[in-house]
Amino acid sequence: MSDLPTPAPQPGMAAGQGGLRELSPAYFGLVMATGIVSLTADMLGWPLLAHALLALNAVQYLVLWGLYLLRAWRYPRRFFGEMVEHARGAGYFTMVAATGIMASQCIVMLDNLGLGFALWALAALLWLLLTYTIFTAFTIRRDKPTLDKGISGAWLLAVVSTQALAVCSALLAARIGQPLRLELNLLALSMWLWGGMLYIWMMALIFYRYLFFPFSPGDLSPPYWINMGAMAISTLAGSLLMLNAPQAPFLVSLLPFLKGFTVFYWAAGTWWIPMLLLLGIWRHGVRRFPLRYDPLYWGAVFPLGMYAACTWQMDKAMQFGFLNLLPRLFFAVALLAWLLAFVGMLRSVARQLRAP
Repeated sequence: MSDLPTPAPQPGMAAGQGGLRELSPAYFGLVMATGIVSLTADMLGWPLLAHALLALNAVQYLVLWGLYLLRAWRYPRRFFGEMVEHARGAGYFTMVAATGIMASQCIVMLDNLGLGFALWALAALLWLLLTYTIFTAFTIRRDKPTLDKGISGAWLLAVVSTQALAVCSALLAARIGQPLRLELNLLALSMWLWGGMLYIWMMALIFYRYLFFPFSPGDLSPPYWINMGAMAISTLAGSLLMLNAPQAPFLVSLLPFLKGFTVFYWAAGTWWIPMLLLLGIWRHGVRRFPLRYDPLYWGAVFPLGMYAACTWQMDKAMQFGFLNLLPRLFFAVALLAWLLAFVGMLRSVARQLRAP
């Protein structure tokens, strides 16, 4: 989920020096994608699959933390330098979102509030550090890229990370008592509102880039699916806030607003799906852009799983009762996309291990 305009061959998780040095800043998208497919499987009544993916995700999460810390130690100038680049810095927000997703898995699937709270606290700390480091650096640096070179759908990972914190805050609030229940609900509401505002700011720039700058197949990298994924996780957070309303009087008074904006987010995310499919057909079918494994593709798997999860939760919170087939359809698509990406990753790692 990096912002590179033309995807380059990526090193995967190979332990070689070149692979570690070039490790994508956005590889925690693997944890995000696996986690949301696991959570959706649990929602839809597939507990064995859900817990198998949870176990795999825990391993992936720990391995990636080890690789990231090793990269920061071995190549500090590159690690921290990429963090403040317009083209790649937003990829580091996957660390926040992945930690929030892991916290949600621990809370919902393991009923382990202690571990869930610890991961929530880590996600909050990472969000504070990365949000104000990255956006301050983008603001004060003297040499800045033009809009068409500097922005992509990967910037919306800042929205996803914010809403991931809103989601796990709402999940914690639903399962604990005072003195933190009201505070966590207020935090979840505040992050939900801030994430929505951030999406509006960024999406205006991205849409402007779409329509008024030249667009090549290489520019349409998989993170553009975050256009939809950011709205999907915003829908999920809004649905959880609606379900939490009986616990917090201030949420009850805001219920019409919560319902209206949650459906607004869902509708906006749904609008993007046909658009992104058409652009994908143009990229790979018309312009024959090669389709090969790239870490960026986890940025396309995550939105598919998140759309299934958010639709299921919104249908429950709004008591529609007629959207139950849509989550199952998108879960099947997300699971297939995850399998294809995972096999591609294993083949990529195997090739690197065989390389001199």
